Amino acid sequence: MDQSVKTPWHLWVVGALSLLWNSGGVISYTMTKLAALDGTGMPPEQLDYYYSFPAWATAFWALGVWGCFFGSAALLFRSRYAVWLFGISIIGLVGTTIFQRFFSEMPETLQTAGHTVFAAAIWVVTIGLFFYARSMAKSGVLR
Repeated sequence: MDQSVKTPWHLWVVGALSLLWNSGGVISYTMTKLAALDGTGMPPEQLDYYYSFPAWATAFWALGVWGCFFGSAALLFRSRYAVWLFGISIIGLVGTTIFQRFFSEMPETLQTAGHTVFAAAIWVVTIGLFFYARSMAKSGVLR
């Protein structure tokens, strides 16, 4: 590989913004797993829903959240592993979505237009990050 490949400015912007975006997922996941959401104003039916995830759904959720977070960090380190980590996060997102859509009864408070738009944004960002990292790897920016 040519070591003289210059890092484009947009890698730092995408990496930093995606790390910030994915930090929100990490905080949400961690607070849920630590049962620290009580008293945050979240309706009890939402808390019960998140606390009721079976182990396999929680595992997919963890893959999605942590894969994307570490993928963003790997982007900033210019590591080719960013592609793999974002791929793992897509697998996690697929598994979590399958659980939520087919194997659980989501509370009505999570079936709003806002939640649907946010879920779609998660998909768009995650897939976009995967293809961005893949493009940066192919161009030799990630090593």
